[in-house]
Amino acid sequence: MSPFARGAASVAAPAFLAVLALAPFAARGAETSATYASRELAPEAALKAAQAALASCRAAGYQVTVAVVDRAGLVRVVLRDRYAGPHTLDVSTNKAWTAATTRTPTSELAKITRPGDALAGLREVPRITALAGGLPVEAGGTLLGGIGVSGAPGGEADERCAKAGLAAIADDLEF
Repeated sequence: MSPFARGAASVAAPAFLAVLALAPFAARGAETSATYASRELAPEAALKAAQAALASCRAAGYQVTVAVVDRAGLVRVVLRDRYAGPHTLDVSTNKAWTAATTRTPTSELAKITRPGDALAGLREVPRITALAGGLPVEAGGTLLGGIGVSGAPGGEADERCAKAGLAAIADDLEF
């Protein structure tokens, strides 16, 4: 084989493999759009959930901060009660972010990321907050965001308030 033929073969093989790998996608090209539609959590729904979570914690005698984020983890609403500690702003936001970006309740994340467990390294990821009180906001199998509560005595109490927030918008979200 000539040096030219060997060179052409070495170039052709990767090109052929690339075409072969992309073939299934090319066949679908006509039916696949360059854009897609996605459902988003409306600011009004985020506010309603945050207000309900705050009211639930107040009724139990807790001063908390509630954060609601969208599907990308960007803040939609933050409500801090009068005497909620300053640290609760970051913690509630990070709980909501963690729940949305992992699509997992933070109480569950706390269990599966304990030291020595296979997923323990997740705790080293910036913003991951493995404390109960953060829940994903989902409807019809679609992730819409997350809600996080911080300031009640213990994560379980935070989570009860977050659940009250989700319950307040459950009928509005079903689709």
